[in-house]
Amino acid sequence: MITLIIPFKDQVNIHARMIAEEVGKASNIKSRVTRQNVTDALTSTMEKLKLYNKTPPNGLVLFCGLVQMEEGGEKMVKIDLEPFKPINTTLYKCDSVFHTEEVKKLLEDNDKFGFIIMDGNGSLFGTLQGSTRNTILKFTVDLPKKHGRGGQSANRFARIRVEKRRNYLRKVAESATSCFITNDMPNVKGLILAGSAEFKNDLSKSDLFDLRLSPIVIKLVDISYGGENGFNQAIELSTDALKSVKFIHEKKVIGKFFDEIAKDTGKYVFGVKDTLEAMENGSIDILIIYENCEYNRLILRANNSEGK
Repeated sequence: MITLIIPFKDQVNIHARMIAEEVGKASNIKSRVTRQNVTDALTSTMEKLKLYNKTPPNGLVLFCGLVQMEEGGEKMVKIDLEPFKPINTTLYKCDSVFHTEEVKKLLEDNDKFGFIIMDGNGSLFGTLQGSTRNTILKFTVDLPKKHGRGGQSANRFARIRVEKRRNYLRKVAESATSCFITNDMPNVKGLILAGSAEFKNDLSKSDLFDLRLSPIVIKLVDISYGGENGFNQAIELSTDALKSVKFIHEKKVIGKFFDEIAKDTGKYVFGVKDTLEAMENGSIDILIIYENCEYNRLILRANNSEGK
């Protein structure tokens, strides 16, 4: 069974060449049955890849291989899908099972957090959603250093330095608004300000910083680097803060649910049957699902009829 995951930033043709090379290697497998199964699965994978001129915006996931059916016999399964959000993982596995772990990880966390990484060399704006990180914008800046000499020139250089730092702060604040405000509302759950100098502190206190973003600033983080390396470091140092935000949000949702029950408003349902009926009627605003829920629901459509 072949599992192939292509991240959104990769080119399809690179992975197509790799699969073609694997077909050649498969001829060395001693077992005739295994050799045939592997070759068929790889060929099916190549056929699926030919359907794509470029990688879809969120990446591409393929599962191809011979599957033992419950009712007996075997069937060649060929599945190609675009994840519902960007996937960063590159994965190729030829095994006796399909590997779905990386796809399942996309379901772990839907909350998106924003990051602003700024130092004296430039700024980076990015987001983190689950294990998927994305760089939205980055730019460099050339700020004057402190002038060591005395006299009038020192005063002039000091004024220029203050003015350029102010302009830099203004550009960062304006970029933050364009990156993290959509339809007059923040488009991220929380915001992390990170930097190796006092810039992040100046930004958080500045009157230039968007008032809509100030309330969602979760943490200010000191980091040793700027750019992409600083982004990675900021994510590592913010893990506890991000978990805390998610926990608080979950407490609010559960609290609201119990408030409705206590007030007997009738604006709640629980249990599988009643919840599914409310969903079918379009009456659900917030859905709470137990992590270890054992129920699965499959809808099959054929000849305009629906089986449940």
